[in-house]
Amino acid sequence: MNLSKSDVLHVARLSALALSEAEVDRIAGELSAILNYVEGLSSVDLSGIPAEEGSRLPTALAEDLPVQSLSTDWALAGAPDRSGPFFQVPRILEEGR
Repeated sequence: MNLSKSDVLHVARLSALALSEAEVDRIAGELSAILNYVEGLSSVDLSGIPAEEGSRLPTALAEDLPVQSLSTDWALAGAPDRSGPFFQVPRILEEGR
């Protein structure tokens, strides 16, 4: 699958990214290569691998134990600005996006 420049510009606009013409060309090539690789994975023969095999592998995760959570005041103590029990952050997107 080859992405066109218009595809890249559309995604850049949705992501609020400003790209130069050179960046559009480079990114179109890189994303096309990634999509082609992922598309090629669909041709891998998985017939000899049971579907549940991945779920039986051991994990290195710690046991999930309940612990005391942070108090709101302690969690927000270093925040430069807050609104009640929430972090206050500046608006970065324009209305209607």
